[in-house]
Amino acid sequence: MLLAVPFFAGAQPASAQIGVGISIHVGPPALPVYEQPICPGDGYIWTPGYWAYGPAGYYWVPGVWVMPPSVGVLWTPGYWGFAGGLYGWHGGYWGPHVGYYGGINYGFGYGGVGFVGGYWSGGHFAYNTAYANVNRTVVRNVYENRTVVNNYGNSRASFNGPGGINARPTPGEESVMHEQHIQPTSNQFSHEQAAMADRNQFASVNHGQPGTAAMDSVNGRRFNQQGRIANGVGSGELTPHETGNLENREAGVNHEIHNDRAANGGTLTPQERQQVNGQQNNISHSIYNDKHNGATDTYGNNEVGARRDMQQQRIANGVKSGQLTPGETARAEHREQNINGHIAADRSANGGRLTSQEKSNINQRQNGASKQIYKEKHNDKAR
Repeated sequence: MLLAVPFFAGAQPASAQIGVGISIHVGPPALPVYEQPICPGDGYIWTPGYWAYGPAGYYWVPGVWVMPPSVGVLWTPGYWGFAGGLYGWHGGYWGPHVGYYGGINYGFGYGGVGFVGGYWSGGHFAYNTAYANVNRTVVRNVYENRTVVNNYGNSRASFNGPGGINARPTPGEESVMHEQHIQPTSNQFSHEQAAMADRNQFASVNHGQPGTAAMDSVNGRRFNQQGRIANGVGSGELTPHETGNLENREAGVNHEIHNDRAANGGTLTPQERQQVNGQQNNISHSIYNDKHNGATDTYGNNEVGARRDMQQQRIANGVKSGQLTPGETARAEHREQNINGHIAADRSANGGRLTSQEKSNINQRQNGASKQIYKEKHNDKAR
């Protein structure tokens, strides 16, 4: 096994080399399926996740929104290529055009050739909402184009070569290879180092399903937590009571981060980062325990149950999109918890049934909760 710099070949020079950084005999796992977090703001460009290799084997570097090193440049992802009996890593780079990345379908606009998630126009990046998850109340430069054809299907293969993706560079990609390229940013490098330090990212531990598949920004731990909470709400694994408690804790951490940044000129000290990470680790354990404790909210097919399911799905969608902050989500779930408590009390008093008047009262309360969800999703507050 030949082991070199895990992230990028030639990461130290001012201009990154499109060379092979690692050569090993065992191929990388398949690409995991994951959702793209919401874009944190104008100018960020999506860089897809990938399997890197370190002394302990393959580990997943989460997809992340990154601020590019300069206006007008785009990201060409790195890729694994199989040749001569070895798997070699070809590092990613920034440049005026997107080059060859092995035909790998990384998703979110990187379908195997080029990039269709957006383009630079007049010094601003325009986002294609068919492929980019953006909050239009925060990011205004948007358009939608779904006509792009994916030349390599929906394969989750993570390498180029026999057994993976069989693709060769197009003439346009060949020309891009001769352009001047810019090395990955220091944020990207630290992002990979953080992934290598997290044992839950290693394929030997997660069996191809990394604990953190994507982040909204470098050090963006909070998105992963919110994504997991949203999935738990949508699936019914998290009850309104559990979700409300989790979101209250998330809101507390967010408030603490805000105050710490305000006191330190917009940054966090190493000690503050360590403290926040410890708090998020505790919340992460609670999310797992709450999702696996057997308490679920599956309400059945009756009218009242269907209405509650619909409210929970709207809350879950608001958490995923970032339209509902943790504080707003906690309040929404506490309202649902109170309604559920009244339903349980009414059923208990009536032998498990609800009277017509009780159903009408519940529907009115859900109407009020529904209006509040709508207002909070459209009040220009975003996570």
